[in-house]
Amino acid sequence: MLGRLGRLLWECLRDLLPIILVVTFFQVLVLREPFPNLDEILVGLLFVIMGLALFIQGLEMGLFPLGESMAQAFAKKGSLVALLGFSFALGFGTTVAEPALIAVADEAAEVAGAAGAIVDTLESREDYAYHLRLTVALSVGVSLVLGVMRILKGWSLPLFIIVGYLLVVVMTPLAPPEIVGIAYDSGGVTTSTITVPLVTALGVGLASAIRGRNPLLDGFGLIAFASLLPMIFVLGFGMIQG
Repeated sequence: MLGRLGRLLWECLRDLLPIILVVTFFQVLVLREPFPNLDEILVGLLFVIMGLALFIQGLEMGLFPLGESMAQAFAKKGSLVALLGFSFALGFGTTVAEPALIAVADEAAEVAGAAGAIVDTLESREDYAYHLRLTVALSVGVSLVLGVMRILKGWSLPLFIIVGYLLVVVMTPLAPPEIVGIAYDSGGVTTSTITVPLVTALGVGLASAIRGRNPLLDGFGLIAFASLLPMIFVLGFGMIQG
């Protein structure tokens, strides 16, 4: 375990090295200014490397095996309702708890209040952020249900993606301008630290448990649905709110 953790620390440092070099180059050679609070920056960088290594180790030990085993267990049980219910609950639950979504929803509420899109009170901002989070979480739950059905039925992934983005293009000019940027960003914040590992494990585990399905070809693609449907749902949320 210690050897594995040591290798992870080195790999994380190696992955972060290009970012470190770029920041150092522009700070020292272009801006020609010393790093502010260099000691705190170095300690923070150490925490980032350690945290990233522990996070990756935790994914490999816990979340990935758990997601795959549960998906396989539901598939072997043969209950479509239970599998779809689990998929929806997984998508909804992980998205509601996604720190990136919480931060973006709060920021969107503050900007909307300052711009006059909503009443600029604490209660209105909290209500706006709460309903925005629920809308995105609901969209991810629906996207996982749709993605699981695609795996079960063998439907074409590119066809779904093309139709989905065409719908986004059609809805964009119809939605209030102030919600468009938030809708587009919501597709990114839903695919972050909590959601991606469990959703990926669900798809791979499900494809592994179904005869005739290839985990590499059929197991992936759920993240694409989880990125696409939030844009559609948030654009619809803006049209209803507007």
